[in-house]
Amino acid sequence: MTRALIALLALAPLAACTPAYAPAPKPAPAVAPLPPVPVAGVSGLESREPDACHAKNYVSALGQPGSIIPTLGVNRDYRVVEYRGIEPQEYDPLRIVFRLDAAGNIYNIDCG
Repeated sequence: MTRALIALLALAPLAACTPAYAPAPKPAPAVAPLPPVPVAGVSGLESREPDACHAKNYVSALGQPGSIIPTLGVNRDYRVVEYRGIEPQEYDPLRIVFRLDAAGNIYNIDCG
C-alpha cells in the first residue's frame, strides 16, 4: 500500500505538465467583394424576353399527349424534347419548346 501511495505522489507533479488549451485564432477580417465589371461584346449571350414565342397560346395542350402537337396549328419553329432526351443548346427566343414527361404527355411549354 505504501508503494502505491509513493508511486501516486511521484506521478502527481507530472499531471501538471499537460499542455494548456490554445486560444482560438482571430477570424480574418471580412473583405468586400469586388463590384461586377460590365462586359460588352461577349459572344454567346442572348437576352431572354418573356414569352417572345407566344407559348402561352398553347397552354391548353398541357397534360395532353405529345402526339397532338402537329394538330395545334403551330405556325412557327418548334421543338419537342422527349423525357430524358438530349436537347441542343442553341437558344432561339422565337422557338416554342414542348417538353414531354415519362408518359409522353406535355408537362411544360416555353421558349428556347
